[in-house]
Amino acid sequence: MAVQFIKDDEGKTQYVVIPYNEYFRMCLKMAELDDETDEDLEEIDDEHDEYDDVPLPDVVCRIMTRDNVSLQAAWRIHRGLSQQEVADKLGISQSAVSQLESVDSRPQKRTREKLAALYGCTQEQISLYLPKED
Repeated sequence: MAVQFIKDDEGKTQYVVIPYNEYFRMCLKMAELDDETDEDLEEIDDEHDEYDDVPLPDVVCRIMTRDNVSLQAAWRIHRGLSQQEVADKLGISQSAVSQLESVDSRPQKRTREKLAALYGCTQEQISLYLPKED
Protein backbone atom coordinates (compact mmCIF):
# COMPACT_ATOMS: atom_id res chain seq x y z
CA MET A 1 0.00 0.00 0.00
CA ALA A 2 1.34 3.43 -0.97
CA VAL A 3 1.34 5.80 2.00
CA GLN A 4 2.43 9.42 1.92
CA PHE A 5 3.51 11.28 5.07
CA ILE A 6 3.15 15.06 5.21
CA LYS A 7 5.45 16.76 7.70
CA ASP A 8 5.61 20.25 9.17
CA ASP A 9 8.61 22.59 9.03
CA GLU A 10 10.16 20.80 12.01
CA GLY A 11 9.91 17.40 10.34
CA LYS A 12 7.10 16.08 12.51
CA THR A 13 4.47 14.00 10.73
CA GLN A 14 1.17 15.90 10.60
CA TYR A 15 -0.89 13.97 8.02
CA VAL A 16 -0.93 10.61 6.30
CA VAL A 17 -2.35 10.14 2.81
CA ILE A 18 -3.67 6.66 2.07
CA PRO A 19 -5.45 5.21 -0.96
CA TYR A 20 -9.20 5.80 -1.00
CA ASN A 21 -9.99 2.08 -1.08
CA GLU A 22 -8.02 1.57 2.13
CA TYR A 23 -9.79 4.52 3.75
CA PHE A 24 -13.18 3.12 2.69
CA ARG A 25 -12.29 -0.31 4.10
CA MET A 26 -11.30 1.30 7.40
CA CYS A 27 -14.61 3.21 7.54
CA LEU A 28 -16.55 -0.01 7.01
CA LYS A 29 -14.58 -1.69 9.76
CA MET A 30 -15.31 1.19 12.14
CA ALA A 31 -19.03 0.99 11.28
CA GLU A 32 -19.00 -2.68 12.23
CA LEU A 33 -17.55 -1.79 15.63
CA ASP A 34 -20.20 0.87 16.26
CA ASP A 35 -23.16 -1.30 17.13
CA GLU A 36 -24.76 1.13 19.60
CA THR A 37 -28.44 1.84 19.04
CA ASP A 38 -30.76 4.53 20.38
CA GLU A 39 -32.10 2.01 22.91
CA ASP A 40 -28.57 1.72 24.35
CA LEU A 41 -28.43 5.43 25.17
CA GLU A 42 -29.16 6.66 28.67
CA GLU A 43 -32.06 9.08 29.11
CA ILE A 44 -30.89 12.26 30.82
CA ASP A 45 -33.30 14.85 32.20
CA ASP A 46 -32.58 18.38 31.08
CA GLU A 47 -32.95 21.48 33.19
CA HIS A 48 -34.47 24.75 32.09
CA ASP A 49 -34.37 28.23 33.52
CA GLU A 50 -35.51 31.72 32.59
CA TYR A 51 -32.39 32.35 30.49
CA ASP A 52 -32.91 29.49 28.01
CA ASP A 53 -34.42 31.71 25.33
CA VAL A 54 -32.23 34.80 25.83
CA PRO A 55 -30.22 35.40 22.65
CA LEU A 56 -26.52 36.15 22.98
CA PRO A 57 -24.54 37.47 19.99
CA ASP A 58 -22.09 34.97 18.53
CA VAL A 59 -19.32 37.55 18.64
CA VAL A 60 -19.68 37.87 22.43
CA CYS A 61 -19.53 34.09 22.81
CA ARG A 62 -16.44 33.94 20.61
CA ILE A 63 -14.71 36.63 22.70
CA MET A 64 -15.52 34.71 25.90
CA THR A 65 -13.98 31.57 24.43
CA ARG A 66 -11.05 33.16 22.62
CA ASP A 67 -9.97 35.40 25.50
CA ASN A 68 -11.19 33.14 28.34
CA VAL A 69 -13.07 36.01 29.96
CA SER A 70 -16.38 36.49 31.73
CA LEU A 71 -19.56 37.56 29.98
CA GLN A 72 -19.23 41.11 31.32
CA ALA A 73 -15.66 41.38 30.04
CA ALA A 74 -16.67 39.96 26.65
CA TRP A 75 -19.37 42.63 26.27
CA ARG A 76 -16.84 45.35 27.20
CA ILE A 77 -14.30 44.04 24.69
CA HIS A 78 -17.01 43.72 22.03
CA ARG A 79 -17.95 47.38 22.55
CA GLY A 80 -14.28 48.41 22.31
CA LEU A 81 -14.04 49.87 25.79
CA SER A 82 -11.22 49.66 28.29
CA GLN A 83 -11.82 48.90 31.95
CA GLN A 84 -10.88 52.49 32.75
CA GLU A 85 -13.46 53.85 30.27
CA VAL A 86 -16.17 51.70 31.85
CA ALA A 87 -15.04 52.81 35.31
CA ASP A 88 -15.26 56.47 34.29
CA LYS A 89 -18.75 56.01 32.84
CA LEU A 90 -19.99 54.16 35.93
CA GLY A 91 -18.23 56.43 38.43
CA ILE A 92 -16.21 53.62 39.99
CA SER A 93 -12.54 52.60 40.00
CA GLN A 94 -10.85 50.49 37.34
CA SER A 95 -10.12 47.84 39.99
CA ALA A 96 -13.87 47.68 40.77
CA VAL A 97 -14.55 47.01 37.07
CA SER A 98 -11.91 44.29 37.15
CA GLN A 99 -13.68 42.70 40.13
CA LEU A 100 -17.04 42.96 38.32
CA GLU A 101 -15.51 41.06 35.40
CA SER A 102 -14.22 38.16 37.46
CA VAL A 103 -15.89 34.89 36.55
CA ASP A 104 -17.41 34.42 40.02
CA SER A 105 -18.66 38.02 40.31
CA ARG A 106 -22.34 38.61 41.13
CA PRO A 107 -22.98 42.31 40.39
CA GLN A 108 -26.00 43.87 42.06
CA LYS A 109 -29.11 44.46 39.96
CA ARG A 110 -28.51 48.21 39.63
CA THR A 111 -24.92 47.58 38.45
CA ARG A 112 -26.15 45.02 35.90
CA GLU A 113 -28.70 47.57 34.65
CA LYS A 114 -25.95 50.18 34.21
CA LEU A 115 -23.67 47.71 32.43
CA ALA A 116 -26.47 46.60 30.12
CA ALA A 117 -27.26 50.21 29.22
CA LEU A 118 -23.57 50.95 28.63
CA TYR A 119 -23.05 47.87 26.44
CA GLY A 120 -26.33 48.21 24.55
CA CYS A 121 -27.78 44.88 25.63
CA THR A 122 -30.50 43.66 27.94
CA GLN A 123 -29.92 42.93 31.60
CA GLU A 124 -30.64 39.26 30.87
CA GLN A 125 -27.86 39.23 28.27
CA ILE A 126 -25.35 40.56 30.77
CA SER A 127 -26.48 38.09 33.49
CA LEU A 128 -26.70 34.85 31.52
CA TYR A 129 -23.69 33.09 32.97
CA LEU A 130 -23.76 34.33 36.52
CA PRO A 131 -23.26 31.47 38.98
CA LYS A 132 -26.50 30.45 40.66
CA GLU A 133 -26.94 31.33 44.31
CA ASP A 134 -26.87 28.42 46.77
